[in-house]
Order: sequence, then C-alpha cells, then structure tokens
Amino acid sequence: MTFIGVSTELEAGMAELSTPVRVYVAAGRFTEPDPDLPELAGRIRTLLAAVAVDEAWRRFLSGYAPPSVPEICAALEPVETHEAAAFLARVAGVDLVWPSHRHLPAATAERAADRVVSLLGPEASWWTNHDAGCGAVNGLTPLFDSLLAGTDGEHFALALQIADD
Repeated sequence: MTFIGVSTELEAGMAELSTPVRVYVAAGRFTEPDPDLPELAGRIRTLLAAVAVDEAWRRFLSGYAPPSVPEICAALEPVETHEAAAFLARVAGVDLVWPSHRHLPAATAERAADRVVSLLGPEASWWTNHDAGCGAVNGLTPLFDSLLAGTDGEHFALALQIADD
C-alpha cells in the first residue's frame, strides 16, 4: 500500500472514532525526516490547540496554552502494541467521567480501532498520558483528558477524549 493509501485509510479510521465535542482525532503522515517522539508530541500539541479554540471548550480553557513538546514527551507513557486497539476503543467509546455512558457503540469503536492499529502495524509505537503502574493520568489540559497516540515512524494517529464534570 502506498503512503497516500495508508494516510487516507488512517484518517478515515480515526474519523470513525471521533465524536462531536468529546473525542478529537488526527492522523496523517509526518513531513519531517526520521520523526520520533518529539514530532509525535508536536502533533499532539497541535490537536490540543484545536481543542482549546473549539467553541464547546473555549470557556473551560480560557488562557490555556498546550504544554510544550518536552512537557508532552514527559507526560507520555508507552502502551504495548497488543493493548493499543482496546485502549483506542476505550478512549473513543467510553466516557471518562461516566464510564457507563458510551460515545460510540462498542462494536463500532472496536472495529475502527482494530483497523487503525492494523494500519500502523505490529512495530508501531503507542503512547498515552496514563501511568499504567499507578492508574494516574498525566493531564495535558486542566480538564479530564485521555490520549492515545501511535506512530509507525512515518504515519501517526491520535485520539483525545476531553471531559469536564
């Protein structure tokens, strides 16, 4: 598959995981040579900036500026590739504040998440702002947020759920 095909399919898969006002996504192909975690963090920062100017969240994020790339890198924890699809389906489908509420039907979220993880492949690197060891979240916003970011070194996929109680 050409890189244009992968990018297009990644964008389509991530769009299926997006929900208005709650789950924000981004996907594409890096333009930098040899992208690594800082370039992925730069894409995360861009997504955070888009949330901050969204009319639905602007009043909650007044004066907010996304963390710097080094701060985002420091907030990220690795996720095993075999756990990425289930994690992505949860970020997209299950509400952060009210876990009994779903943003997407489970089957829809799982199918789209499986496809995205498959497109990035078994050698992809996955990152989250969750500390699996203690269950804490390294918040990227002053609100509740949950992020999963993946890259195969050429393409990236990001999903961010944001919530306020």
